[in-house]
Amino acid sequence: MLHLLNSPQRAAVQYLSGPCLVLAGAGSGKTRVITQKIAYLIEEAQMDARNIAAITFTNKAAREMQERVASLLPASYLKGLTVSTFHSLGMRILREEAAHLGYKPKFSILDSADSAKIIADQLITTDKSLIRATVSQISTLKSDRISPTQALAIATSEGEVQLAKLYRAYQDTLFAYQAIDFDDLIRLPVDLFEAHPEVLQKWQHRLRYLLIDEYQDTNTTQYQLVKQLTELTGQFTAVGDDDQSIYAWRGANVENLNLLRIDFPKLHVIKLEQNYRSVARILRCANAVISNNPKLFEKQLWSDLGVGDLVQVVETKGEDDEARLVAERLKMHMALNGTSFADYAVLYRGNFQSRIIEAQMRAENIPYVMSGGQSFFDNAEIKDVLAYLHLIANDDDEPAFIRAVTTPKRGIGNVTLEKLGSYAKERQVSLFAAVFEEGFAHQIQPAQREMLYTFCRFIQRMQDKVKSEPADQLFREIVGAIDFETWLYESEEPKPAESKWKNILSLGEMIKKKVDSAGSNLDEITQNFDLRIMLEGRSEDEIDAVRLSTLHASKGLEYPHVFLIGCEEDILPHQNSIESGMVEEERRLMYVGITRAQRSLTITYCGKRKRAGEWQITRPSRFLDELPAADVMFSGRLAAKYEPSPDIKKEHSSLAAKMLANLGAKTAK
Repeated sequence: MLHLLNSPQRAAVQYLSGPCLVLAGAGSGKTRVITQKIAYLIEEAQMDARNIAAITFTNKAAREMQERVASLLPASYLKGLTVSTFHSLGMRILREEAAHLGYKPKFSILDSADSAKIIADQLITTDKSLIRATVSQISTLKSDRISPTQALAIATSEGEVQLAKLYRAYQDTLFAYQAIDFDDLIRLPVDLFEAHPEVLQKWQHRLRYLLIDEYQDTNTTQYQLVKQLTELTGQFTAVGDDDQSIYAWRGANVENLNLLRIDFPKLHVIKLEQNYRSVARILRCANAVISNNPKLFEKQLWSDLGVGDLVQVVETKGEDDEARLVAERLKMHMALNGTSFADYAVLYRGNFQSRIIEAQMRAENIPYVMSGGQSFFDNAEIKDVLAYLHLIANDDDEPAFIRAVTTPKRGIGNVTLEKLGSYAKERQVSLFAAVFEEGFAHQIQPAQREMLYTFCRFIQRMQDKVKSEPADQLFREIVGAIDFETWLYESEEPKPAESKWKNILSLGEMIKKKVDSAGSNLDEITQNFDLRIMLEGRSEDEIDAVRLSTLHASKGLEYPHVFLIGCEEDILPHQNSIESGMVEEERRLMYVGITRAQRSLTITYCGKRKRAGEWQITRPSRFLDELPAADVMFSGRLAAKYEPSPDIKKEHSSLAAKMLANLGAKTAK
């Protein structure tokens, strides 16, 4: 299918002579290049699919890539092909090589809430902001590949010394639990390969060609992993765009693009500049804004999809007026163009901006979905209760055991669990089974053993009832027995506690509906929830609703018509970014927002905004001054600054007349 590709895309697919960097501008067909290259490697280069790995950052992107490759080649050709996230690849390596690091193959993977609980216990605090900050700092150290010992050696203040010690204690606890966290999924394989060259050589021969998607989002440790796996042959294709590097706050290092040129002097660079998504005016706005950033590689997006309508930049009185304007313009545009709700997206810098938009959408009966918002099943209280259900269904489930035995707190601390983890590892049994072994009873105090024993006997009693009691009744019995509602109100402020308890009641209703409609037992319901969690987000594309999304969550997506709201100083660019000298990343965020739009783009900013209970006059974002005046129709304060040319006035008047005529025709019908 190479004839369907443009010349640079075809060159990127066919280049196999060494390391290759494909600079893929927004909407330039990077996924097509990666999937076609996989097919080319297998069909033309006669490479075994088992020796190819395509690595990306999200499960959704990996799933899309897998589906596209499957449409190009028969399943028999693709046997053994690796298409996964960095973290899934790391997990695969660790499961196979765990013994080299002192882990058993069935190690547990802790999520951020589990990690936060361990940190909270070590800090002896319930201060959530302190816990979050500490978790984030440890995550940054891991992403930068700094070990606890190194962190202690480079510490220059008492605070950094304490953090390094806490980091060490945290890692010791994880090892005792035979558990790893999300960052360890990348860090530990890199450590493993460094310490065991023979293991690295084995994986280098297994994965002979790497394709890395969204390369600009890699952090230091991810780059090290890529470098280790490819340093013998340089057989890889990295696909990325320095103009879309917007994740420095979570460790992404745009300098990794530059490192490629240093570490691989024979790097071949191919630019994809033809955009298949947006009309020319939108692209000219994107190019004009991003041109104000220093460049690692120069490129200019272009399109043959037509000029398109003027980009609208509109000032509103305040955020309520902004929400009304978005809703009204959206409904009018739909009426005139016969479009669907799903053709529209409202993008914003921060989640706090969504509340007023959501309220207005509800008031106008406009259906919407929150892209990138928190899933119901991501709520900590839901995970806590589901841990009990998982443990009752399978008492070998180590993460479920750790979560359930520590929530609510019942006097079982880290020291006890570390001893239990060490004993279970030595005996090669589950944590649950280890509690009942006589050998473990002699390793801890009788009081601690009794608490563990009581907990496990409770789980066994619930297991005995699974076949005889309806799942909804058993759920209520579990929640009541652990006194979850009381614990929530004791550990949270009243309002969040009430919200969390409502979520638990909603979960109970979901279980009851399953029982009433299908007579499902607890095992079936737990598996159903697991499947829903895995598939969540897949059905979003099938819903006819407006997408509300942060700019960060919108990356990689596209929408026919986009409203980009709140383009003011201190919001976009964000105040923290201005103060910390990160305006270039904020400009890339603006660029990402603009390039989500396919056919029309409306940008709004408020004349005033309420902050800390008081109205303050706002300043339009500096990025609005960087837009090309010939492609934009300004209103409000900026209209006086950028007096439209006669041609723009004429075009705007013509468009307004056309809209009125269409509206009149529809009204007449």
